[in-house]
Amino acid sequence: MNVLLSVGFVLTWSSGFIGAKLGAGDASAVTTLMWRFLPLALVLGAVAATAGRHWWRGLTPRDIGRQTVVGALSQSGYLLTVYYAIQLGVSSGTTALIDGIQPLVAGALAGPLLRQYVTARQWLGLCLGAAGVAVVTTADAAAVTGVAPWAYAIPFLGMLALVAATFVESRSPTRVEPMAALTVHCATSAVVFTALAVAAGGAAPPAAPSFWLAIAWLVGLSTFGGYGLYWLVLRRRGLTQVNTLMFLMAPVTAVWGALMFGEPFGVRTALGLALGLTAVVVVRWGDTRRWRPARVRGGSSARPGERASR
Repeated sequence: MNVLLSVGFVLTWSSGFIGAKLGAGDASAVTTLMWRFLPLALVLGAVAATAGRHWWRGLTPRDIGRQTVVGALSQSGYLLTVYYAIQLGVSSGTTALIDGIQPLVAGALAGPLLRQYVTARQWLGLCLGAAGVAVVTTADAAAVTGVAPWAYAIPFLGMLALVAATFVESRSPTRVEPMAALTVHCATSAVVFTALAVAAGGAAPPAAPSFWLAIAWLVGLSTFGGYGLYWLVLRRRGLTQVNTLMFLMAPVTAVWGALMFGEPFGVRTALGLALGLTAVVVVRWGDTRRWRPARVRGGSSARPGERASR
């Protein structure tokens, strides 16, 4: 089951970069993101108010506020940088590759912030993954012309936002139903992106069928698939494991982008894919830690980095 979840997470998370590329041809980043989240938030809100009332049982305003912060960081901040970078001409593969340094940042901070210390073997795997990212990044960047150098720094800011969201979520002592969390996150993003689109004069969606195909792709695969599986794998496998899988996003997206958009894919990209796969194997072998249940609010036990059931 864990293997299937990991494979599904890698594929659906990577689909977000492809969907961003699809939408970039018809509308600006904020317009695409507004219409990705506004209908979704309305549907989820309606379900939450009727059939999903049990999602909110036991939650406090502070819990909702924490999820609002997580949504603002992991959806609004992260996705805006990804979409904007692709709009500026950075390829989908290169954007994913820049985001690929997230595991090193999260791994370095996991010890002091979460007391989830990374073993020597896991550090070896993380460094192998970083090497794979570097190999593919140089290959893609060399093949893309006409992109301002500063544009490559934008996905880096998004990566930091996602790392921050991960730590805010992991430090929470309260378990929030996944659908309740998703509702809050999507509502937050809908407000943020609608305000930005209206302010930029880009709230009206284009009539092109390709735009709505991109929206359907992003909602189905990226939001429910990638975003939902991210938090599920985080809870089941821990921070180091989920961030190691992030190393696979770059080469998988590079392959996908080459097939769909003709983006460059050569020997160095294949080498980066091999290094990323090796990194995942090494880190999984190195995950020998034994967790001891910690007592948290509500009288139940949870692993460090997980939220307890109420």
